[in-house]
Amino acid sequence: MDREQDLYPPIKALFERQGYTVKGEVGAADIVAVRDGDEPVIVELKLRFSLALFHQAITRLRVTGQVYIGVCKPKGRTARRALKDNLALCRRLGLGLITVRADGAVEVQCDPGPYAPRRNKAKAARLLREFDRLEGDPNAGGATRHGIVTAYRQDALKCAAHLAECGATKGAEVAQSTGVAQATRLMRDNHYGWFDKVEKGVYALSTTGAEGLKHWAYSWEDAN
Repeated sequence: MDREQDLYPPIKALFERQGYTVKGEVGAADIVAVRDGDEPVIVELKLRFSLALFHQAITRLRVTGQVYIGVCKPKGRTARRALKDNLALCRRLGLGLITVRADGAVEVQCDPGPYAPRRNKAKAARLLREFDRLEGDPNAGGATRHGIVTAYRQDALKCAAHLAECGATKGAEVAQSTGVAQATRLMRDNHYGWFDKVEKGVYALSTTGAEGLKHWAYSWEDAN
Protein backbone atom coordinates (compact mmCIF):
# COMPACT_ATOMS: atom_id res chain seq x y z
CA MET A 1 0.00 0.00 0.00
CA ASP A 2 1.40 3.37 -1.07
CA ARG A 3 -1.11 5.84 0.40
CA GLU A 4 -2.81 6.30 3.74
CA GLN A 5 -6.17 6.36 1.99
CA ASP A 6 -5.55 2.77 0.83
CA LEU A 7 -5.98 1.73 4.48
CA TYR A 8 -9.46 3.24 4.63
CA PRO A 9 -11.61 0.70 2.68
CA PRO A 10 -10.53 -2.45 4.60
CA ILE A 11 -10.77 -0.72 8.01
CA LYS A 12 -14.15 0.78 7.10
CA ALA A 13 -15.40 -2.67 6.09
CA LEU A 14 -14.18 -4.08 9.43
CA PHE A 15 -16.33 -1.72 11.47
CA GLU A 16 -19.30 -1.91 9.12
CA ARG A 17 -19.40 -5.66 9.69
CA GLN A 18 -19.81 -4.84 13.39
CA GLY A 19 -22.82 -2.60 12.73
CA TYR A 20 -21.08 0.78 12.68
CA THR A 21 -21.71 3.63 10.29
CA VAL A 22 -18.29 4.77 9.11
CA LYS A 23 -17.15 8.04 7.56
CA GLY A 24 -13.71 9.34 6.64
CA GLU A 25 -12.11 12.70 7.40
CA VAL A 26 -14.59 13.91 9.99
CA GLY A 27 -13.20 17.00 11.67
CA ALA A 28 -9.57 16.27 12.53
CA ALA A 29 -10.09 12.49 12.64
CA ASP A 30 -9.14 10.18 9.77
CA ILE A 31 -11.98 7.72 10.44
CA VAL A 32 -15.04 7.97 12.68
CA ALA A 33 -17.34 5.00 13.29
CA VAL A 34 -20.68 5.41 15.11
CA ARG A 35 -23.09 2.80 16.49
CA ASP A 36 -26.20 3.42 18.59
CA GLY A 37 -25.54 3.22 22.32
CA ASP A 38 -21.73 3.13 21.99
CA GLU A 39 -18.95 5.67 22.21
CA PRO A 40 -17.75 6.85 18.80
CA VAL A 41 -14.68 5.10 17.46
CA ILE A 42 -11.79 7.10 15.99
CA VAL A 43 -9.01 5.60 13.88
CA GLU A 44 -5.87 7.53 12.96
CA LEU A 45 -4.12 6.28 9.84
CA LYS A 46 -0.47 6.22 8.83
CA LEU A 47 1.52 3.94 6.55
CA ARG A 48 3.99 3.27 9.38
CA PHE A 49 4.49 3.94 13.06
CA SER A 50 5.71 7.39 14.07
CA LEU A 51 5.75 9.57 17.15
CA ALA A 52 3.41 12.01 15.41
CA LEU A 53 0.87 9.21 14.95
CA PHE A 54 0.87 8.44 18.67
CA HIS A 55 0.53 12.15 19.44
CA GLN A 56 -2.53 12.37 17.21
CA ALA A 57 -4.13 9.30 18.77
CA ILE A 58 -3.53 10.53 22.30
CA THR A 59 -5.17 13.84 21.41
CA ARG A 60 -8.27 11.96 20.19
CA LEU A 61 -8.61 10.36 23.64
CA ARG A 62 -10.03 13.70 24.75
CA VAL A 63 -13.03 12.97 22.53
CA THR A 64 -13.56 9.23 23.09
CA GLY A 65 -11.98 6.29 24.85
CA GLN A 66 -12.26 4.21 21.67
CA VAL A 67 -9.23 5.30 19.67
CA TYR A 68 -7.26 3.06 17.30
CA ILE A 69 -4.06 3.47 15.34
CA GLY A 70 -4.21 1.98 11.85
CA VAL A 71 -0.99 1.14 9.96
CA CYS A 72 0.33 -1.17 7.26
CA LYS A 73 1.57 -4.37 8.84
CA PRO A 74 5.38 -4.24 8.82
CA LYS A 75 7.43 -7.10 7.35
CA GLY A 76 10.70 -8.75 8.29
CA ARG A 77 12.35 -9.68 11.58
CA THR A 78 13.17 -6.09 12.58
CA ALA A 79 9.69 -4.99 11.61
CA ARG A 80 8.10 -7.76 13.68
CA ARG A 81 10.07 -6.55 16.68
CA ALA A 82 8.90 -2.99 15.99
CA LEU A 83 5.31 -4.24 15.82
CA LYS A 84 5.68 -5.98 19.18
CA ASP A 85 7.18 -2.88 20.81
CA ASN A 86 4.55 -0.54 19.37
CA LEU A 87 1.78 -2.93 20.38
CA ALA A 88 3.06 -2.76 23.96
CA LEU A 89 3.11 1.04 23.72
CA CYS A 90 -0.48 1.12 22.45
CA ARG A 91 -1.62 -1.02 25.37
CA ARG A 92 0.13 1.19 27.88
CA LEU A 93 -1.48 4.29 26.36
CA GLY A 94 -4.92 2.73 26.23
CA LEU A 95 -5.00 2.77 22.42
CA GLY A 96 -6.16 0.10 20.01
CA LEU A 97 -4.01 -1.09 17.11
CA ILE A 98 -5.16 -2.26 13.69
CA THR A 99 -2.76 -3.49 11.01
CA VAL A 100 -3.54 -3.97 7.33
CA ARG A 101 -1.59 -6.49 5.26
CA ALA A 102 -0.52 -5.89 1.68
CA ASP A 103 -3.41 -8.10 0.49
CA GLY A 104 -5.92 -5.92 2.37
CA ALA A 105 -6.51 -8.33 5.26
CA VAL A 106 -7.19 -6.50 8.53
CA GLU A 107 -5.89 -7.66 11.91
CA VAL A 108 -6.93 -6.11 15.21
CA GLN A 109 -3.80 -6.42 17.34
CA CYS A 110 -5.45 -4.95 20.45
CA ASP A 111 -8.54 -2.98 21.45
CA PRO A 112 -8.50 0.28 23.44
CA GLY A 113 -8.73 0.03 27.19
CA PRO A 114 -6.92 0.67 30.48
CA TYR A 115 -3.74 -1.26 30.95
CA ALA A 116 -1.94 -2.06 34.21
CA PRO A 117 1.42 -3.75 33.53
CA ARG A 118 2.36 -6.57 35.86
CA ARG A 119 5.62 -6.03 37.66
CA ASN A 120 8.26 -8.67 36.96
CA LYS A 121 9.89 -9.30 40.33
CA ALA A 122 12.56 -11.56 38.83
CA LYS A 123 13.72 -8.84 36.41
CA ALA A 124 13.70 -6.27 39.19
CA ALA A 125 15.84 -8.57 41.33
CA ARG A 126 18.33 -9.08 38.47
CA LEU A 127 18.56 -5.33 37.94
CA LEU A 128 19.32 -4.70 41.62
CA ARG A 129 21.89 -7.54 41.70
CA GLU A 130 23.71 -6.02 38.73
CA PHE A 131 23.54 -2.59 40.40
CA ASP A 132 25.06 -3.94 43.61
CA ARG A 133 27.80 -5.89 41.80
CA LEU A 134 28.86 -3.00 39.57
CA GLU A 135 31.76 -1.19 41.20
CA GLY A 136 31.84 2.57 40.83
CA ASP A 137 29.92 4.27 38.00
CA PRO A 138 31.88 3.33 34.85
CA ASN A 139 29.15 3.99 32.26
CA ALA A 140 27.64 7.25 31.10
CA GLY A 141 23.84 7.05 31.19
CA GLY A 142 22.46 6.79 27.66
CA ALA A 143 25.56 5.14 26.21
CA THR A 144 25.03 2.46 23.57
CA ARG A 145 25.25 -1.20 24.51
CA HIS A 146 28.57 -1.50 22.66
CA GLY A 147 31.30 -0.88 25.17
CA ILE A 148 29.10 -1.03 28.27
CA VAL A 149 30.96 -2.08 31.41
CA THR A 150 29.06 -4.79 33.25
CA ALA A 151 29.77 -6.35 36.63
CA TYR A 152 30.82 -9.50 34.74
CA ARG A 153 33.34 -7.54 32.69
CA GLN A 154 34.71 -5.93 35.84
CA ASP A 155 35.22 -9.41 37.33
CA ALA A 156 36.98 -10.51 34.14
CA LEU A 157 39.23 -7.45 34.32
CA LYS A 158 40.20 -8.28 37.90
CA CYS A 159 41.16 -11.81 36.87
CA ALA A 160 43.04 -10.57 33.82
CA ALA A 161 44.96 -7.97 35.85
CA HIS A 162 45.98 -10.62 38.37
CA LEU A 163 47.27 -12.91 35.63
CA ALA A 164 49.11 -10.01 33.98
CA GLU A 165 50.95 -9.40 37.26
CA CYS A 166 51.46 -12.97 38.48
CA GLY A 167 51.49 -15.08 35.33
CA ALA A 168 49.72 -18.44 35.02
CA THR A 169 47.75 -19.09 38.20
CA LYS A 170 45.29 -21.61 39.61
CA GLY A 171 41.69 -20.46 39.47
CA ALA A 172 41.27 -20.90 43.22
CA GLU A 173 44.22 -18.57 43.87
CA VAL A 174 42.83 -15.99 41.46
CA ALA A 175 39.48 -16.15 43.25
CA GLN A 176 41.12 -15.66 46.65
CA SER A 177 43.31 -12.76 45.51
CA THR A 178 40.71 -10.87 43.50
CA GLY A 179 37.55 -11.59 45.48
CA VAL A 180 35.90 -12.96 42.32
CA ALA A 181 34.27 -16.10 43.73
CA GLN A 182 33.54 -17.56 40.28
CA ALA A 183 37.00 -16.83 38.85
CA THR A 184 37.67 -20.41 37.71
CA ARG A 185 34.34 -20.69 35.89
CA LEU A 186 34.75 -17.21 34.39
CA MET A 187 38.19 -18.04 32.98
CA ARG A 188 37.02 -21.47 31.79
CA ASP A 189 34.03 -19.99 29.98
CA ASN A 190 36.39 -17.38 28.48
CA HIS A 191 33.58 -15.23 27.13
CA TYR A 192 35.92 -12.46 25.94
CA GLY A 193 38.79 -14.71 24.83
CA TRP A 194 41.07 -13.20 27.47
CA PHE A 195 42.31 -16.43 29.06
CA ASP A 196 44.39 -19.41 27.94
CA LYS A 197 44.11 -22.74 29.76
CA VAL A 198 47.60 -23.93 30.69
CA GLU A 199 46.53 -27.08 32.48
CA LYS A 200 43.58 -28.25 34.53
CA GLY A 201 42.47 -25.36 36.73
CA VAL A 202 45.39 -23.14 35.71
CA TYR A 203 45.00 -20.14 33.41
CA ALA A 204 47.20 -17.50 31.82
CA LEU A 205 46.43 -14.18 30.17
CA SER A 206 46.00 -14.42 26.40
CA THR A 207 47.17 -11.84 23.86
CA THR A 208 43.56 -10.74 23.50
CA GLY A 209 43.37 -10.40 27.28
CA ALA A 210 46.40 -8.13 27.35
CA GLU A 211 44.79 -5.93 24.72
CA GLY A 212 41.55 -6.01 26.69
CA LEU A 213 43.31 -4.70 29.78
CA LYS A 214 44.68 -1.77 27.78
CA HIS A 215 41.33 -1.02 26.14
CA TRP A 216 39.37 -1.19 29.39
CA ALA A 217 42.04 0.41 31.56
CA TYR A 218 39.72 3.25 32.65
CA SER A 219 37.12 0.70 33.81
CA TRP A 220 39.74 -1.21 35.77
CA GLU A 221 40.92 1.99 37.45
CA ASP A 222 37.33 3.01 38.32
CA ALA A 223 36.68 -0.37 39.92
CA ASN A 224 39.75 -0.16 42.15
